[in-house]
Formats: sequence, structure tokens, C-alpha cells
Amino acid sequence: MDTILILDRLDRLEKLFIGQKEILTFDEACDYTGISRSYLYKLTAKGKIPHSKPNGKLLFFEKTKLVEWLLQNKR
Repeated sequence: MDTILILDRLDRLEKLFIGQKEILTFDEACDYTGISRSYLYKLTAKGKIPHSKPNGKLLFFEKTKLVEWLLQNKR
């Protein structure tokens, strides 16, 4: 099988797996929302996006709160 095809399928499987999780890591939240790493970091630093920092170092995001945040300001 072609390497590119295998990598593409693996990428799709990873995204499906992320969709099943309740709590997302920083990188998973970037992939899930489509927000760049730098912009998501700015949002967390300013406290504009709901997140958790349980040990003072790693950032975690609750998927339901991310969806609520993304859907705010409906028109």
C-alpha cells in the first residue's frame, strides 16, 4: 500500500479518536477546533477560552465547553 495513503488513513483515524474523548490536550484542542497553536495559546493566556491547568503546566480542554465557546455569539 502506498505510504501516503497509509498516513492519510492514520490521520483520519486519529481525528475520529479525538472526537470520542471528553478531555482534550492542547494539541488535540488545536486539531479539534482548527485554531492555530499560537492563537489558542493567546486565548488561554488571556483567559478567553475555557481550559484547565491542573498541575500548573499542561493545558486541558473539556470538549463540551469548547463547543459552547465556539458556538457563542450566534447570529
